[in-house]
Amino acid sequence: MPIIVKNLTHIYMPGTPFESVALQDVNWTVEDGEFWGLIGHTGSGKSTLIQHLNGLLKPTSGEVIIDGVNINERGVNLKEIRQKVGLVFQFPEHQLFEETVEKDVAFGPRNMDLPEEEVNRRVKEALELVGLNYNEIKDRSPFELSGGQMRRVAIAGVLAMKPKVLILDEPTVGLDPKGRDEILREIVKLREEQNITVILVSHSMEDIAKLVDKIAVMHKGRIVDSGTPKEIFKNYQGLISIGLDIPQITHLMLRLKQKGKDVATDVLSVDEAEAEILKVVRGKGRA
Repeated sequence: MPIIVKNLTHIYMPGTPFESVALQDVNWTVEDGEFWGLIGHTGSGKSTLIQHLNGLLKPTSGEVIIDGVNINERGVNLKEIRQKVGLVFQFPEHQLFEETVEKDVAFGPRNMDLPEEEVNRRVKEALELVGLNYNEIKDRSPFELSGGQMRRVAIAGVLAMKPKVLILDEPTVGLDPKGRDEILREIVKLREEQNITVILVSHSMEDIAKLVDKIAVMHKGRIVDSGTPKEIFKNYQGLISIGLDIPQITHLMLRLKQKGKDVATDVLSVDEAEAEILKVVRGKGRA
């Protein structure tokens, strides 16, 4: 189910003194099964863009095409689109409201008018997909859980609708290191087991470099670059010039290069860095 964004522009409060251009002529294609990272400094348009992908916002001009359907054409069933494209906002636990975990996760499937047997099956499956034991947690209040557990329950509520695309807006923000690592592991597991398309919005360059297949870089309402993590972070000067950072391990390799060490600078993982440094050490030893 590809997503195609064509010449998308969005203007908040047009024709008023508060008019603001949030997106300007954005073009982007996301193919089935891809794992994209979306990066950009605060105010670059990331959240505005992803809210167009399931019809929460309508373009001022341009098109958003989901599975061959222009979702902003008259007569399009946005309810069906939102079942296909699941969006998890920042702090999704703030959207929890039912008295038990089971009821909260079941809310979406029940609104799809599914048989109760199917709703129950989806709730159990979704909770287990995010690493929560159904029998242990189903009757607990979501507000008694840890921050990481609450976030996983919120994600399960989206997964229970069986979306083909999962969009996560800063899913680890505000979590402690343990909760953060758990959420990231579950996202990777979901992508591998469900073969769904994932779009991850994050300010963490380490997470983006480690997890995604492709990156889109946003700046002032435009996608200014896209490519593989190695391609994107190789252009570190361009990223820094628009207020973004690069992974710490890439910083290290650049410092070594500046000190005259013959190392690659498009390094994104500790394992790659270790291999590069060992090459230099062994080469020096042979000399």
